[in-house]
Amino acid sequence: MLKFKTLAVAGMIAALVLGLSANAFAFFGSDKFEAEVEKEQGAVKLLREVQRGGYDVMTTTELKAALEADKNILVIDTMPYKDSYAKGHVPGAAQFLFPIEDMNEWNAEATDGKTMADYEALLGPDKNRTIVVYCGFVKCTRSHNGAAWAKKLGYTNVYRYPGGIFAWKGAGFPEESVK
Repeated sequence: MLKFKTLAVAGMIAALVLGLSANAFAFFGSDKFEAEVEKEQGAVKLLREVQRGGYDVMTTTELKAALEADKNILVIDTMPYKDSYAKGHVPGAAQFLFPIEDMNEWNAEATDGKTMADYEALLGPDKNRTIVVYCGFVKCTRSHNGAAWAKKLGYTNVYRYPGGIFAWKGAGFPEESVK
């Protein structure tokens, strides 16, 4: 009888431990699923911005290769000058501030007082020139505004580099800064 009670208690403890372990595994394992939902939401948001803006996208390695192959590419950093661009940017990139919020109408206040004509002057007269616009990181939408406005102004070869300066640095590629 004592053996039976001991065995029963051991069985209950084992069941309890296994039950808790399964719950703990399910609890801790759910993080990877939640992270996947967040990735999916980010990917869909990016896709919809690209579709709405009518431009294409470029990866970090594609941008690096394009810069090495073609010296006529215009790369535009849309981050704030002092807080970001001056500290580090893709080599040769020009700076033109765009807001994070969708800029459906030109807003000189949101572009540091610059006009649409200022942006078009930066882009230049060649409407077929390759233009690559970036900001800080994938979730940042300043680059969407910059690329969308280049398309609105009639430029045909416009790319958004969604990884931005964080992906550039993450790849270990050299950057420039303003001294």
